Amino acid sequence: MFRCRSLLLLVTFLIAIIGGQTESFPCKLKDAEYGMVCVCTADYCDYLENPTLEEDSEFALISSTEQGLRFELSKGSFGATDKYTIKDYEAPVSVSSREVNNATIISRLVDEALAAVFPKSPKASTSTTRSVTIKLDRSKKFQRIEGFGGSFTGAVSYLLENFKEQKLQDHLYKSFHAADGLGFNLMRIAIGGCDFDLEAWAYNELPENETKLSNMDKLDDRDVFRVNQIKRLKEVSGVEKLRVKGAAWSAPRWMKTNNRWTGLGFLKREYYQTWADYHLKWVELMESNGLPIWAISTGNEPMNGVFFMYFVRFMSLGWTPQSQAIWLNDHLGPTFRNSKYKDIVIFGNDDQRYTSPFWFKVMNHTRPNSIDYLDGVALHWYWDEIFGSSFVDKTNDYMADKIQIISESCIGDKPWQQAKPLIGSWYRAEKYARSYLSHLKDGMHAWIDWNYILNEDGGPNYVNNTVDAPVVANTTTYTEFYKQPIFYVIGHFSKLVPEGSVRIEAIPSNVNLDAVAFLRPDDKIAAVLFNSGRADLDINIVDSVRGNVQLNVPAKSIHTILYN
Repeated sequence: MFRCRSLLLLVTFLIAIIGGQTESFPCKLKDAEYGMVCVCTADYCDYLENPTLEEDSEFALISSTEQGLRFELSKGSFGATDKYTIKDYEAPVSVSSREVNNATIISRLVDEALAAVFPKSPKASTSTTRSVTIKLDRSKKFQRIEGFGGSFTGAVSYLLENFKEQKLQDHLYKSFHAADGLGFNLMRIAIGGCDFDLEAWAYNELPENETKLSNMDKLDDRDVFRVNQIKRLKEVSGVEKLRVKGAAWSAPRWMKTNNRWTGLGFLKREYYQTWADYHLKWVELMESNGLPIWAISTGNEPMNGVFFMYFVRFMSLGWTPQSQAIWLNDHLGPTFRNSKYKDIVIFGNDDQRYTSPFWFKVMNHTRPNSIDYLDGVALHWYWDEIFGSSFVDKTNDYMADKIQIISESCIGDKPWQQAKPLIGSWYRAEKYARSYLSHLKDGMHAWIDWNYILNEDGGPNYVNNTVDAPVVANTTTYTEFYKQPIFYVIGHFSKLVPEGSVRIEAIPSNVNLDAVAFLRPDDKIAAVLFNSGRADLDINIVDSVRGNVQLNVPAKSIHTILYN
C-alpha cells in the first residue's frame, strides 16, 4: 500500500496540471539554512484535503518529519496483522539532502515515483527501533476545544500588501484558514498598534484630553486596509466562523500618566470610563465595517508597563491587578454588559502564566465580583519552560470553568535565542510540538499563535523586537514565501481537531512517545503522536472501541491519526 503512494502522487499531480481537479498538492521542498521548507508562489502552493474514511476500520495518518515529509498522507485499517511502516523522505539518489534547493516539484515527484516502482535495496541502519503502547479511552473526557489561530498584525498586513500578485496573498490566507490548509478559526488583532507595526499608534490621539472620543468615528486607514485583507481571507479560505479577538497594547499617550507609548505608565484614573468607551467604539467600528468581534482582553501584557519597562521598548500600558480590578468591575464590564455587545467574550491577564495566579487572587480581593465579568484567561507562553504548569493549576482556584487559551506564542524572544527566523529549523518546530502537547493536556481550550508571516529578519517591527514565524516572506522578490516546519507542526494539532472537539484520555506506556487525543463532533478520533527521539518508533495504538493498529514511524517525526 505504502509503496504505491509516490506513484499515485505523481499521477494525481499530473492530472491536476492537465485539467483535473484536486484539493491536495504536495510540498515543493527546498533546502534552507537550518533545514527544509516548502515554497509557495502565486502559481503553486501545497495543500492537503481533509482525509475521508470509507470503512469503519479505516484510518488516515498525516506525517511530517525532520528529514522532509510534510503532511504526507497514508491509510490503513485497524485490526490488520501487519505493521504499517511510514517511510521517511529521501532526497533523490543523485542529489544530496543539502542540494535539493534547485529541484523542481516535477523532478521530486518523478524521482519518488520511480523509486516506488524500482525500489533500491534498503540501506543498513544503525539506529535501534524503540516501542511504545498508547491506550485511548474515549469514555474519559476533558476540555472542549475552541479552536486554533494566528495574529494579523500590522507587519503581516504590510508584507501582504507588498506581494506582487493577489494569488500569493490568497495562498497565505488559504494555507492557514482553509479546510485543506491548517483549518484555523481564530484570529488575534491589535486594538490600535502593536510592536509589529511600522510605528506606534492608537485611535483618537487627537484631540487630547477629551472624553467623548470625537475623532474615533471611523476606522483608521491602516485598519481599513487590514479589514479588507481579512474579508478577502474569509472569502478565499471559506472559513465558516472566524472568531476575532482584539487586544490593546496602549491607550493614546494623553490618557497615560507618563504621556509616552512605553515605559512606566498607567492609565489616568479620570480616563477609566473613556478607555472602556474606547474599546466599545472599536468593536462598533469593526462590526460596522464587516468584521464582527468575538472577544477582547483587558490589555496586552500589563506587567510591561510596571516591572519590565527597562527591557520592553514597544507600546505598553501598565496595570496592577488592583487597578485593573477597579477598571474592569466599575467601567469595562458594565459598559459591555449593558450594551448590545453584552455577549462579547472578555479575557483577563493576556500575559505570562507566572503572573496569573497572583493576578486573579488580588483582583478578587480588590473587587470580589470583578472576575465575574471575565469569560476566560489568556496566557502567553514565553517563560513556560521555566514556570511550570502548576501556575495553571493555581489559576484554576479562581478561574475554574472559564475558557483558557494561549493568546500569543513565538520563538526567538529570549536573550539566548537568535531573534530572527531560523529558516527550516525542525528544532524550533519541536519546541512548538512539546508546548502544544503540554498545554492541551493541562486543559487549554484554544491556541492563537503570533504573526502569520514575517520577513527574513523577523519583522517588520518598529523597535526591532524581531522573532520567528511559521511562514517567512521572500522580501527580495515578494514573489514567494516559505512554510517552515513550525507551520506543519501547528497544523498537526489544528487541521483535524475542529472547534467542538473534546480531549480524551491518551496514555503512552513510556516516554518514547508524547501524545494527545480528541473526540471530534463527528465522533471520529484525532490523535497527535510525537516521536522526538533519534530512533524509529513502533507504536501500538489501543483504542477502547476500535481495537488495535501498529505503526512504525521515523525518528524526529510528528503524526496525526484520524479514525472512526
